[in-house]
Amino acid sequence: MSETFASPGESDPSAAERLLEAACTHVPFDGWSETALRSAAEDAGVAPGLARALFPRGAVDLALAYHRAGDAEMARRFAAEAAAGEHDEMRYSDKVARAVRLRLEIADRELVRRGAALFALPQHATDGAKAVWGSADAIWRALGDTSEDYNWYSKRATLSGVYGSVVLFWLGDDSLDNQASWEFLDRRIGDVMRFEKTKGQVMASPLGKLLERGPLGLLGRIRAPQRASDLPGHQKI
Repeated sequence: MSETFASPGESDPSAAERLLEAACTHVPFDGWSETALRSAAEDAGVAPGLARALFPRGAVDLALAYHRAGDAEMARRFAAEAAAGEHDEMRYSDKVARAVRLRLEIADRELVRRGAALFALPQHATDGAKAVWGSADAIWRALGDTSEDYNWYSKRATLSGVYGSVVLFWLGDDSLDNQASWEFLDRRIGDVMRFEKTKGQVMASPLGKLLERGPLGLLGRIRAPQRASDLPGHQKI
């Protein structure tokens, strides 16, 4: 595995990392399950009570930790590429596509497949949606997004749709070096860019100006979250 695993808590990060690393060898056979978590705890030498404290909801929290680790590793690699000047000649849409592609190249297909099966269950669907949103947010932050109004939400909602569809395509892709997936990704990004161009033209028109002064004026009051607990799906304390 290539991810740098991150702890879901602060009580014992090294134990969480060992658990997640060990779990990845069991998930292809047992899925993101209690069986995988128990086996991982035994392999990593972590007491069952500590494993439960680190991952209170068991395998679901373990799968989410794996997902977040992939987001973090994508951001690290994207920043390293940018620092090396590898993005200097890229169009903005190409940078978006590169970040999405990096995110998938990091992931293990079978672990993601097992995760998709877990998050398809009704009781975990919200967690799955939050994970996809989190990836979209991580990609936009890696790109240096500075939007503070309703565009913060619209960008992430749009990219969540793109990312989710590309993941599903990628899971079934048997082409050489996943070339079909990258072509599909480019088409989806192209669709979004054409939509944004059309939206810009409409908003610049007399009708758009009228809408901005009327119904769409309410959008000007929307602001991006100012802290992690403000993110959609997070419970405020």
